[in-house]
Amino acid sequence: MMATRIRTLSTALLACGLAFPAAADWTIDSDKSALHFMSTKNAQVTEVHQFDSFKGSLSDDGKLIVTVDLSSVNTAIDIRNTRMQEMLFNVAKYAEASFEASLPETMTTLETGDVVSGKVDGILMLHGKAVPTSFSITASKVSDDTISVSTSEPTLVKAEAFGLADGVAALQKVAGLNSITTTVPVTFSVMFNQ
Repeated sequence: MMATRIRTLSTALLACGLAFPAAADWTIDSDKSALHFMSTKNAQVTEVHQFDSFKGSLSDDGKLIVTVDLSSVNTAIDIRNTRMQEMLFNVAKYAEASFEASLPETMTTLETGDVVSGKVDGILMLHGKAVPTSFSITASKVSDDTISVSTSEPTLVKAEAFGLADGVAALQKVAGLNSITTTVPVTFSVMFNQ
């Protein structure tokens, strides 16, 4: 039986996970990747949003780093984007979120055509807080130099854990809403190239 090792990319928002062979560094192909989160307002209206700018790399020794430009939040409504940048994320002080993980040697090799599932544990850094966070992922090695990775289930990110509850309350007040949930499901689908 062939031993497989997975290297994984996971993002914040965040978030991403990915599996790689150990030959060289891998980087996210931003044109073929997406990072989404959902919000629910007034207890029944759920909307899907995304970040338009994020990047990531995985070194051959298993060090994974993913960074998200928080000013690239895209809710499809300009004023809401601005409010989230200023009132929630405070991008003037906290411009990026990041996810870092050191992947074990047992998670480093895939052959072309292999598909694996697993969990990636790391640290999500957002709004000045570092919180242990896990992503459940499925990775497939599409070709010698391309790996596709996506979440197999959403990761729930809690605003309170990152000191964002006051920002959520401020958004709720300015928008005149009865409620905004403070737990946000995060999903992604990324392509890594070598």
